[in-house]
Amino acid sequence: MTLGRHARHYLLIGGVQWLVDWGVLVLLTRYGMQVEAANVLGRVAGALLGYWLNGKLTFAGDETAVGRTQLMRFILMWLGTTVVSTLSMGYIDEIAGLKWAWLAKPAVEFVLGVIGFLLSRHWVYRR
Repeated sequence: MTLGRHARHYLLIGGVQWLVDWGVLVLLTRYGMQVEAANVLGRVAGALLGYWLNGKLTFAGDETAVGRTQLMRFILMWLGTTVVSTLSMGYIDEIAGLKWAWLAKPAVEFVLGVIGFLLSRHWVYRR
């Protein structure tokens, strides 16, 4: 698989994941949930969708798999990026307010998405 193909698929699937993630965050915080809890739930919703789609479509190949080892790697990666995302959202909410946290989430997730792409391509889905 080429880097270009991987990147295109990852961006497409990531866009869908991001919409789910962001939508859950906005919906839950709009109805009173704390931003940190809503962020974790949004990321869970996006991750459930993205793990399977990226494993089966984006990074599918002879040297990759979607199994227990890959799932454990994905969970480790997800936990790390979720901690960074959640702390960032909480900090932005505390300093600038909820609406700024809503607006900043895409930028935070973009940076984490680049890191996630590199880790997924070279570590998470490898046999």
